[in-house]
Amino acid sequence: MKNLLLILVLLLPTALLANESIHMERAPVNLDDQASLQRGAKTFINYCLNCHSASAMRYNRLQDIGLTNEQIKANLLLAGEKVGDTMTVAMNAKEAKVWFGAAPPDLSVEARARGADWLYAYMRGFYRDDTRPTGWNNKVFDKVGMPHVLYELQATLKPAEYDAVVADLVNYMVYMAEPAKLVRGNLGLIVLLFLGVFFVLARALKKEFWKDIH
Repeated sequence: MKNLLLILVLLLPTALLANESIHMERAPVNLDDQASLQRGAKTFINYCLNCHSASAMRYNRLQDIGLTNEQIKANLLLAGEKVGDTMTVAMNAKEAKVWFGAAPPDLSVEARARGADWLYAYMRGFYRDDTRPTGWNNKVFDKVGMPHVLYELQATLKPAEYDAVVADLVNYMVYMAEPAKLVRGNLGLIVLLFLGVFFVLARALKKEFWKDIH
């Protein structure tokens, strides 16, 4: 037991140094920016949904970020899906494990599991590595099996433009991890407004009832 504790103590500084070497900027998440969410949804469906599923998300929930059913059908249903379908993929899990070393995970709640800052750093952290099967590695996720699916965009866009694409993608993934948050936030404002009005009316009514006593 003492030897185990000694090993853990010796390894702790190394682990801390490893974490400090990865600089994670704060992801510019803004769930009120519907244009950003719509651009992020388009990027997610075109680049991520080829391998990763988002089985807890339905296409028709994109109405919450300002898209109509017609816009969803025309621009985001690429393989004969229906608006009410969940975001699943046809890739076989066994084949994916052979190709990438592991089956690509479902991304429905990845933003809640990893955090927006981690995703933002991860999508900006790919670099060429000829020792890896895909030819890519990642500063945040060493020896990652996933290829750099946005490499063409990064090669053609200016750094600031590519960062904006990633920001929109992360913004959408944060929304997707908890779609009801938008509705809940708006509902909360309505409830607070109602309580404020009710408080004023209740106070005025109290004064009216007790005016003869006071």
